[in-house]
Amino acid sequence: MKKHLIRLGRLEWPKRLGQLLAISFLGMAPRAGFSQLYTEKNYAKIAAGSSEATIVRQAANVTPSPRQLRWQQLELTGFIHFGINTFTNKEWGDGTESPQLFNPTALDAKQWVRACKEGGVKQVIITAKHHDGFCLWPSKFTEHSVKNSPWKNGQGDVVKEVAEACRAQGIGFGVYLSPWDRNSKYFGDSIQYNNYFVNQLTELLSNYGRVDEVWFDGANGEGPTGKKQMYDFNRWYTLIRKLQPTAAIAVMGPDVRWVGTESGYGRETEWSVVPLETQSQDKVAANSQQQAGFAPKNMMEDDLGSRAKIRQAQNLVWYPAEIDVSIRPGWFYHPAEDTQVKTPAQLLDIYNSSVGRNGVLLLNIPPDTRGLISQNDLVSLKAWKAALDQTYANNLLKSAKITGTNARQTKALLDANYNTHWTTTGRDTTAVLNFTFAAPQKFDVLQLQENITVGQRIEQFVLEYKHGEEWKTVAAGTTVGYKRILKFEPLQAQYLRLRITASRLNPTLSAIGLYKQAELPGSK
Repeated sequence: MKKHLIRLGRLEWPKRLGQLLAISFLGMAPRAGFSQLYTEKNYAKIAAGSSEATIVRQAANVTPSPRQLRWQQLELTGFIHFGINTFTNKEWGDGTESPQLFNPTALDAKQWVRACKEGGVKQVIITAKHHDGFCLWPSKFTEHSVKNSPWKNGQGDVVKEVAEACRAQGIGFGVYLSPWDRNSKYFGDSIQYNNYFVNQLTELLSNYGRVDEVWFDGANGEGPTGKKQMYDFNRWYTLIRKLQPTAAIAVMGPDVRWVGTESGYGRETEWSVVPLETQSQDKVAANSQQQAGFAPKNMMEDDLGSRAKIRQAQNLVWYPAEIDVSIRPGWFYHPAEDTQVKTPAQLLDIYNSSVGRNGVLLLNIPPDTRGLISQNDLVSLKAWKAALDQTYANNLLKSAKITGTNARQTKALLDANYNTHWTTTGRDTTAVLNFTFAAPQKFDVLQLQENITVGQRIEQFVLEYKHGEEWKTVAAGTTVGYKRILKFEPLQAQYLRLRITASRLNPTLSAIGLYKQAELPGSK
């Protein structure tokens, strides 16, 4: 599997995105104002002519909103792709499928959520409507839904069952509503379709209790008239903020962006604080002050938030990355892929390269035609979670003596409390932390966490071990963010040091750990 980003416009597009007729990031819709979408802390306006030092200081103090912080701390979220495609054995339907095809024989949303939760997932997103337009709830605004299927004699509601299962098992609940609807006669008539879409979105946000994440993509093909639909994202965002104010809006939204790959692997340098150009805004804030505006945007370059990138910024926003991947080659269930489920070792590597690269992993786990997660998927998920638990059960640094920069605060690194953190004194932007064991220890994983409620600041670090009188590099990295994991060849050492060599203002660390990764069949 490739471990680099697969960008739009390149030949290596992933299968699902390669089928998109159009994805547009600019000019798709009126822009929602920052006054509606951002807070004072997760957004900073850069005054014209600001020095680089001033811009760096502002960037270092941009922090996540409460909804963004909650989302980041989930680490693992689950996608459930289920719908008419499950029964046609396709990835994309065209909207002409008969609702009579939808007839799971043993649908059990509790089993879906339980499988996700036992795999470490903290929130589940259901594909309430995919591009084919078939609705998994009895929408009042279309006949293309479960209400016209034989399942439960047309009285069923998949969205309701998933929402209830999530609440009962204590995890978050989210909905995916495809902007593209290949069944709707309104698609391409921008005004009528946006009204239709808002009606459906209102149903999902009003009838199922708390919604923690609303997930949009940018799929946009021609409608029956041959015209391209103009999505009214501004109206959608306003509705979400009104009806579900704690919900994160992803990935064509202001709270969470798409990382640019469906492989499960994020950037090795991932800044959550990124520039966003000032854009025209149709609405004026209540205080009559013109604000900056937001529109979905292509943010898939390798470098999004370095000093070189923010130097010319007009605005800086906290805009973290979500990294999606399916446990199977496809997003919907296909019997032919039963032997192609990702192994626990592959999932562990994906975890290290997504959550461990300052992202949140969105793992798709598709139910089969029975309406159940298949046994192959369950076995892999269970073993993966066991490997995660085994790997991170024993932080070897708990037995080490810690000295170095501001050593009095180092107890915060190992207290398992994210809200406490170590930092430097004065204006120090570099630091050295020394770790001494009573005897050599064997390890192959480094984990670091910044306190992002203060800001994302670390730009470069290196872990070294002492070999005789010489210090040698174990691993090196750039950004840390909420969590950074570096996997390397197993090493045995007694004396180590972490050097933070560059930071935006004073660096912070909430946690540091050295671990030995669990061995699994299929490990690389």
